[in-house]
Amino acid sequence: MVELKAISKQAIPSALAKAQRYRLLNDPQNAESICRDVLRADSNNQEALVLLLLTLTDQFGKDLRVAVHHAQEVLPRIEDEYERTYHGGVICERWAKAQLARGAPGYAVYDWFCRALDAYEQAQAGSPPGNDDAILRWNACARIMKRNEQIRPKPQDQSIEAGFEDEVPYR
Repeated sequence: MVELKAISKQAIPSALAKAQRYRLLNDPQNAESICRDVLRADSNNQEALVLLLLTLTDQFGKDLRVAVHHAQEVLPRIEDEYERTYHGGVICERWAKAQLARGAPGYAVYDWFCRALDAYEQAQAGSPPGNDDAILRWNACARIMKRNEQIRPKPQDQSIEAGFEDEVPYR
């Protein structure tokens, strides 16, 4: 088996810049790999954790081996409460979009968008002055939900007894 090589702590800033470039080039797998290398050298590097989370969400719907729980596992390691809450919303929003593209039922997509909206509202409450990122993301989700008629709550299940003429309960 091939062993991974470690990068030096001095190489971290340059490595993170490369990871950002790979994300911009729509190559999240390479960006993810770099983030993991940085985290091997500095396990608590907050910039690398946020970038790793984003690279994982970039892969939603494109790489079936990357699921929502992979990004959610990174979330608790983000120390700043605002960043953790905001990026929790990003995870839900991007998963909702991936599920929508995949043709998932509208009510499932709706639930994920609602989770994103809740996270963005919480993040907005704790956002630094002049930072309206959570509002911008909230509005983007709301617009998607308004434009797409299939994104609706799950209809209330009718009782199993509905439709029976007599008053004898179904067993």
